[in-house]
Amino acid sequence: MDAAEKIKAAVRQRYGAIAEQTAEGCCATPVSFVGEDYAQLDGYIADADLGLGCGIPTATARMQPGNTVLDLGSGAGNDAFIASSLVGESGRVIGVDMTAPMIERARNNAEKRAIHNVEFRLGDLEALPVADNSIDVVISNCVINLVPNKAKVYAEIFRVLKPGGHFSISDIIVEGDLNERFKQMAEAYAGCVAGAMQKAPYLQIIEASGFANIALPKQRLIDVPDETLQTVLSAAEVQAYRASSGRIISVTVYGEKPA
Repeated sequence: MDAAEKIKAAVRQRYGAIAEQTAEGCCATPVSFVGEDYAQLDGYIADADLGLGCGIPTATARMQPGNTVLDLGSGAGNDAFIASSLVGESGRVIGVDMTAPMIERARNNAEKRAIHNVEFRLGDLEALPVADNSIDVVISNCVINLVPNKAKVYAEIFRVLKPGGHFSISDIIVEGDLNERFKQMAEAYAGCVAGAMQKAPYLQIIEASGFANIALPKQRLIDVPDETLQTVLSAAEVQAYRASSGRIISVTVYGEKPA
């Protein structure tokens, strides 16, 4: 098994365990300073919100009634159900996740509430089980940072979008020098960021995939509280972290496939 497959296997195991428990929070730890509050949004289902996001990509996704929307790394269905309320009965939402227990949980959430314009498919984001030129809007929430080959993911997004379609993706990136010790700390508490890229190379991948009108409608510093840092770092290490140039940032990225 090569390094990329080892990462995928670890993600499946970790998120499969989260799907099979009731505790909320990234990596089974509540992290209110990472995610955002969905509770007031139409379509919100508490059972589908596992606290794994780092933004609200639907807020900048410009969805319209009748759109076909693809949610990458759909988990228990949180963003997919928000999207389903925005596209209406004439629209359609497809959620793709690589973790079978997540797919099962999302399907159960939809079945319990008789939500008929959403479906969930088991699949790899680097090889989406979705037809070419079939999607109006792609969304994703704090998932692409977990994928080993991000260029493949954005190539797949480009493939499945209709000409003139667009994406709105929330993700974790890094700015400055964040050494491995702090990455390990962040992985436990801030959206599992061990695979997060620096901002400039991340945006270069998107541009190289063929997208136009790339924008960052939202950026938010993830400020890990001292009490959280102190659970895994010594006092000296906390001081060093505060003094370093490294920052963990939640971004929402928007881009369009040329018509």
